[in-house]
Amino acid sequence: MKLALHNYWRSSASHRVRIALGLKRLAYDYVIVNILTRQQHVDAYRARNPMGQVPALEITEDDGAVHTIHQSLPILEYLEERFPEVPILPRDLYLRARARGLAEIINSGIQPHQNLATTIKIKALGADEAVWTKGFITDGIIAFARAMAETAGQFCVGDTPTIADCCLIPQLASARRFGVLGPTGWMPNTSGDPEDLQRLIEIEARCLALPAFADAAPDRQPDAVKPA
Repeated sequence: MKLALHNYWRSSASHRVRIALGLKRLAYDYVIVNILTRQQHVDAYRARNPMGQVPALEITEDDGAVHTIHQSLPILEYLEERFPEVPILPRDLYLRARARGLAEIINSGIQPHQNLATTIKIKALGADEAVWTKGFITDGIIAFARAMAETAGQFCVGDTPTIADCCLIPQLASARRFGVLGPTGWMPNTSGDPEDLQRLIEIEARCLALPAFADAAPDRQPDAVKPA
């Protein structure tokens, strides 16, 4: 079996999948889809992902059959079910549901508001896309921190990384890119509560100390745009 991840270096959804592949120690081919040049909209890619989004995971089986899964959370669920040896979901059913719930706060509650397609449309309407986006990111991170309070240990749910951490770390990276977070806390004039953020920052540090998280970072990818 062979895996190929069609993704973009700065896509937070792609970032999630790279983390999970690293946690599960799975080798994969890195296939660049440059969303700034609209490669996600060419016919060949839309055949893999009709929404024209990244990521898409292409699986080539030993018998030559090729399958593709799109959308990051279904990809994470597939990896968990097919390669369960290093789990990213707790065994306890309640905690498993809580981990999924935390992931969805980010996946459906925050990320759609910061997607490139969304911010382009907001700008076209004459609004400041950066200001518009910051409120959703701030509110979502606060909600995540409060929802995590019951389950957190060393990581978001207990003492090993789960899909919640796979989603959190890319979201915090995006929050810094959008000017919501600084290196250790909220940026000035951000209305977030420092106490809600502190545990997330501590979990982030633990995650980034692990090779799976560090190696998945956007600036370590082959298509990363280096600062001038």
